Amino acid sequence: MSTPPTGRPPVPLRRVAAASCAGTTIEFYDFFIYGTAAALVFPKVFFPALGATAGTVASFATFAVAFFARPVGAIVFGHYGDRIGRKRTLISTLLLMGVATVLIGLLPGADTIGVAAPLILVALRFCQGFAVGGEWAGATLLTAEYAPKEKRGLYGVFPQLGPAIAFALSSGTFLATGLIMGDTDEAFLAYGWRIPFLLSILLVGVGLWVRLSIEETPAFRAEQARAAAAPRPAQKLPFLQVLRDQPREVLLAAGALTMQFAFFYMGTAYLTSYGTNPEGAALSRPVVLSIGIGAAVVFGAVIVVSGMLSDRFGRRTMIRISCAAGVVWALVLFPLLDTGSAAAFALGLTGTMVIFAITYGPVGSYLPELFRARHRYTGAGLGYNLAGVLGGAIPPLLAPGLAATHGSIAIGVMLALTAVLSFVCVSALTETRNRALEHEAAPAVVES
Repeated sequence: MSTPPTGRPPVPLRRVAAASCAGTTIEFYDFFIYGTAAALVFPKVFFPALGATAGTVASFATFAVAFFARPVGAIVFGHYGDRIGRKRTLISTLLLMGVATVLIGLLPGADTIGVAAPLILVALRFCQGFAVGGEWAGATLLTAEYAPKEKRGLYGVFPQLGPAIAFALSSGTFLATGLIMGDTDEAFLAYGWRIPFLLSILLVGVGLWVRLSIEETPAFRAEQARAAAAPRPAQKLPFLQVLRDQPREVLLAAGALTMQFAFFYMGTAYLTSYGTNPEGAALSRPVVLSIGIGAAVVFGAVIVVSGMLSDRFGRRTMIRISCAAGVVWALVLFPLLDTGSAAAFALGLTGTMVIFAITYGPVGSYLPELFRARHRYTGAGLGYNLAGVLGGAIPPLLAPGLAATHGSIAIGVMLALTAVLSFVCVSALTETRNRALEHEAAPAVVES
């Protein structure tokens, strides 16, 4: 146990880890229930006049809106995170996400309010993406700026576990709701799908309680002290600072994580639709959702292992392994899925999530280590969320058309290309394992 120069008592790392994990779990739960609903419900509720294929494309277009909002959120919340602190900014992102999600759950369908329904849906989806754009960087900085450098990969996995837990919760709530509603789609489409959205308000309350219990990070407090002692004559916005000082890191980080987003959102959103589609795997909704829960458990475990291994072998090494495996896996994925069996679908979804997880484990420590403290929130968030546009928005949007025109193998080729791009970009970045952050001359944590 050590005491920081400010005189504050040391902060247990387990509390910081819990705060970062709880926040990302809640925010990504809200984000994923939208993806699940976009696959299972929204084509019929908000785009009934377009038919099955066009309705699915329109539904995933609204899903993609959030990814274009995420870089905007990264810039805006990154500005406040670098200026007023990580903690207060993260509370704001949590509240915004919670309000937008509950309002989606209350939104009438197209049969009730016509074209206004999809328009309002798009606006609320933008708010979700805007909030998530500011969430991830702040949550990872929370652990990275507290953790000792030799264990930063380990502690960096806690915010990364949020998506795994959230995917399991999202699939579980839709599964439970569907089972309670029965086998008929009428009740589920009328109001059953709304229940997971409305339940998020309970999770938001828990997240706020946890985040209010922690202190600001040592690195941010040290940067504030330096700025106060030697103020810069013309201090620029963090967004402009990072583009001036580290544009290469922003762009290469975006490219390095493109495959991660492509694999994850193709797995959590598009494959859910593909699994239940009569022209795809043609599996029942409960089977697909149950497989999703199992896949979430596996890829959560792999996230932990990969993050720990990055402390020994390096962040870049683990990401490159994931990219190389992703090229091969992408080309065999859809021939496997096209066999139509539940076992093949389970293997395909789980394998896709495992490859994603190998990259995702080290990322929670890698991106914070790449950027300087004065614009770290903005730089990490911007690189991460630009990758979200390239890998999370575009592939699920293109996938239905590619499958209809060229067959499902075309989707595999697209995913393989994202893996090649990420391999090249991460190879151009430096290794950051054991890199000291600015606060580490005066640690303020206890590891129990």
